[in-house]
Amino acid sequence: MASTSPSSAKDAPERGVTSSLSYADAAAGPCSTPPATNPEQSIHLLLCALTWGAEIKKTRNDVRKFPDGFLFGTATASYQVEGAWDEDGKSENIWDHMTHTQPCIIKDCSNGDVADDSYHQYERDVEMMRELGLDFYRFSLSWSRILPSGFADKVNEAGVAYYNNLINEMLKYNIEPMITLYHWDLPQRLQDLGGWANPHIVDWFSDYARVAYEQFGDRVKYWITINEPREVCYQGYGANTMAPILDFKGIGEYLCAKNLLVAHAKAYHIYDEEFKPVNGGVIGITLSAYWYEPETDSEADVTAAEEQIQFENLVIFPPVMKEKIAAKSEKQGYPRSRLPEFTPEEIEYVRGSADFFGLNHYTTEIVYRNESVYGIRPVPSYYDDLETGFYQTQNRKMVPWGLYKLLTKIRESYNNPPVFITENGFSTTGGLEDDNRIRYYRGYLSAMLDAVEEGSDVRAYAAWSLMDNFEWMQGYTERFGLYEVDYDCPERTRTPRKSAFVYKEILQTRALSTSTTSPTPTS
Repeated sequence: MASTSPSSAKDAPERGVTSSLSYADAAAGPCSTPPATNPEQSIHLLLCALTWGAEIKKTRNDVRKFPDGFLFGTATASYQVEGAWDEDGKSENIWDHMTHTQPCIIKDCSNGDVADDSYHQYERDVEMMRELGLDFYRFSLSWSRILPSGFADKVNEAGVAYYNNLINEMLKYNIEPMITLYHWDLPQRLQDLGGWANPHIVDWFSDYARVAYEQFGDRVKYWITINEPREVCYQGYGANTMAPILDFKGIGEYLCAKNLLVAHAKAYHIYDEEFKPVNGGVIGITLSAYWYEPETDSEADVTAAEEQIQFENLVIFPPVMKEKIAAKSEKQGYPRSRLPEFTPEEIEYVRGSADFFGLNHYTTEIVYRNESVYGIRPVPSYYDDLETGFYQTQNRKMVPWGLYKLLTKIRESYNNPPVFITENGFSTTGGLEDDNRIRYYRGYLSAMLDAVEEGSDVRAYAAWSLMDNFEWMQGYTERFGLYEVDYDCPERTRTPRKSAFVYKEILQTRALSTSTTSPTPTS
């Protein structure tokens, strides 16, 4: 998934063997304006830019090597690429249901019924991985393809066979599979029972996880339980910017978040206690995390940015979140906090339930707190509870220093855990000449190396995405792929973009040239 996030102060966040890759075969083809700034804010942001620019200038002509053993990959998600929405026993999921019942809630009225047709074209997908020289490929399983009822009463053998074919084809070429168990496509039948707002989902999800471990665990050594809790819960349950579009502000997202985190922990412990001793491997969870930069160095803005980090990057409810929501709930007349409590046993169960920190990062937002942020959001709501204003910089998507600051924060605040960057990428509207994407990748990889050189334990990096795909509420209007997909062609032809050749060169050399001139793509 390519993360989407709030872009204004409004309540709308709306994130082995290498085969030949020839540029000749490929064929030879945005900035939002932030609110008006005051002088203090301008100076603060200018200092950030100048500091970063000085570091880039200092190393511009260097060739920077990646650490030994560092892993490179790409990422996709099942609903975004597989298609075959009702083939071979697969049942309806929440995105099937939403796009079929409300088609034009999607920007271009499209859906993932066919998407990239990866269900039928997995061999071509693996060929692209070989062309790039990937170490690993991150993909997700479709819960409703493996367990059509949503429950573990009956395993769909055709669905299992598809994933076995994909995994085995990858391993044939020494490409490691990295599986995400849940990337947003809940079986609709489970949603009808309340989905992530129903505490019984802890058992439903852990049963599904166990089936996946049993079917694929002998070959898969990298597991992610859930992709982006914030997007699942806030955008799907608290707002209407992702399926299942419940729009139950100030309550739905918090019920979802607690159940999701306990479900993650149970899936983690099952793997850790039953499957890791036999198969080895590691398992974690992936969080979406922007960097939130205070607009000024005032106490109000610095506090607002720190609180935004704690609210947005949910792992377990931090004290500031509990205190603010409890106080607001009482004032609003609720008999108890709208934020459900974890029992002491649940806190211990969730604590430490990851072998690595999965990080999806795309960009940075500027955060402030002044009189303008109060009373402008629906009550109750997540952003009324948070009480901040935020917007993206004029460069909008391309803010490499935000990744450096975020990795530094993780190192200093969370005891320097192993970090897998499981998504990082840049969207365009199409075309094979994608110099902005190349600049983005080079800038963010350089920022990552800055953090690594200072001690951050970053071990893997996945570009989002291997190929264009169904970009959730944006449909096919945004393209994140290293490979362009022709959606007018029934075969969904994949063609490498210029960025594919640059990424391939980085993987082949295990080095990043900070030269501002792109290399000429070669076979």
